[in-house]
Amino acid sequence: MITLGFVYVLAGLTFAAFAALGLHDRSNPKRFGNAAFWGLLALSMLAGDYLGDFGNGLLVLALVAIAGAGRIGRAPGGDIPAEVQATRAATHGNFLLLVALIIPAAALAGTFLFKWVPGLADPKQATLISLALGVLIALAVGMARLKPPALLPLQQGRRLLDSVGWAAILPQMLASLGAVFALAGVGEVVGTLIGTAIPEGSLFGATLAFGLGMALFTMVMGNAFAAFPVMMAAVGLPLLIEQYDGDPAVVAAIGMLAGFCGTLMTPMAANFNLVPAALLELKNPYGVIKAQIGTAVPLLAMNIVFIWLFAF
Repeated sequence: MITLGFVYVLAGLTFAAFAALGLHDRSNPKRFGNAAFWGLLALSMLAGDYLGDFGNGLLVLALVAIAGAGRIGRAPGGDIPAEVQATRAATHGNFLLLVALIIPAAALAGTFLFKWVPGLADPKQATLISLALGVLIALAVGMARLKPPALLPLQQGRRLLDSVGWAAILPQMLASLGAVFALAGVGEVVGTLIGTAIPEGSLFGATLAFGLGMALFTMVMGNAFAAFPVMMAAVGLPLLIEQYDGDPAVVAAIGMLAGFCGTLMTPMAANFNLVPAALLELKNPYGVIKAQIGTAVPLLAMNIVFIWLFAF
């Protein structure tokens, strides 16, 4: 049976390859920092269970130290000329779109297939396993058709990650922060404070508090995965699910979507909002956020209404 360990091994080997290739890039003055950063991340993926809590904590502090010292970055130059990109896009454009679509299609198909055919993969992790398999299938299809040098996908992936830097692992770090907050009892404290503002017996008031809370905590923490355990402990579980008998699947799923609306409106979600602005060389570093607010606000309102309509 394929388990989540397969995904961790695949990710770990990929990051290890990025570290090794980066170390040999003598044109990059930050090659040692890149190699150390991605190598430590590979170690966490491949041997995190054996390091223990203390060892993993030290590893995270080392990652923060490397990133904080500004030791991650891409080598100057090396970009493909614009005319070459245009020619390749005209030749392979539709095929490249097909390759990209293989990944979500495989993730969706595998999610249902692994549940219908027991024993192939862990049904609780079917989506993540399917996503990883989709990446491998897309890579194989692209390599078979385009026939690039064997290491080109890894080299280009490394260059992209070196450009994005520490923000690439921000979602993982913030999700961990959310778990820490939940264990520390932050959700109960927040629930007590919010409870004083919700009219007694008001289902819509509780729903509104949950949806707005998901968006606001996401804006503060930068990631809906970090906000989710806090707001579920504060409002979602004790009020919407236990007191008002709401459908847990609807509350959790649409609640996450409400949180993602907050992601669209915060610079704390640096990997989504600030990094693209930097890569696109926008004059306004917050240009992406400004463009998204007009969509995020009405979408948040509709998500709150949907929880109210469909969860009860």
